[in-house]
Amino acid sequence: MNIEEDAHFTMPRFSISPITAIRQFIKVRELIAQLIWSEVAGRYRGSFAGFLWSFINPLFSLAMYTFVFGVVFKARWGLSTENTFDFALVLFAGLIVHGLLSECISRAPYLILGNPGYVKQVVFPLEILPVVVLGSSLLHAAISFLLLIVIWSIAHEGVTLATAFIPMLILPLSLIAVGVSWFIAAATVYFRDLAQLVTFISSGLLFFSPIFYPVSSVPEPFRACLEFNPLTYVIERVRATLIGGDIPELKGYLIYLLISVAVAWSGYVCFQKTRPGFADVI
Repeated sequence: MNIEEDAHFTMPRFSISPITAIRQFIKVRELIAQLIWSEVAGRYRGSFAGFLWSFINPLFSLAMYTFVFGVVFKARWGLSTENTFDFALVLFAGLIVHGLLSECISRAPYLILGNPGYVKQVVFPLEILPVVVLGSSLLHAAISFLLLIVIWSIAHEGVTLATAFIPMLILPLSLIAVGVSWFIAAATVYFRDLAQLVTFISSGLLFFSPIFYPVSSVPEPFRACLEFNPLTYVIERVRATLIGGDIPELKGYLIYLLISVAVAWSGYVCFQKTRPGFADVI
């Protein structure tokens, strides 16, 4: 699609109307798909294994965490029939969820700063850049989840139908990821130090999320703080779905979904309100 010839959506791109935004994303969906594919292909361009690294990397990570935490540290999660391999799979589930959010926010500071050519193109829809990164991250997360489910199925003679709810659980986190990315991408244009802070936050989320430990092991006075972490709900529910076959409770899910929609929309509004000054600052 040649967006330079399709200039009639130039004016609505600064709108904060939800209807206009949805129409805009639908209109440029082909461009988004092309950029996502370019993003994925570019990551492995020139390598011998190519796209196979999307499967090899998660397997290497799973083997590494199995050895370090299961063999060296002999860590356990407290499952009724737990062994070293089960612990690694439980850990891997949390790492996949964290990786999705971490990749989005880690790259967000450079989406505008690193693409000054896009900023100076009047008709280019800058708001799709965080969506492209999210799409790439979702693809790799989907591959990792597929491997996790297959391996868990082999080790435990199948999985429950509740596993089908995992994509539903990832949806709110995706909205939070893109919303925060919009905010960071816009704010970093004016406050360059934010990029360093984002790196620290991304690393901190790895240890302040229930990835290496269950929420139940956190002392009660600090447990409430952990609940404010956007990763906590998704990690806990994904594990409950995969391990116990539990279907997410509707009320809790809807509350989390509404919060995620609010975060996404707040980030989008911030991006649209500040973008007229991008070209002047860059």
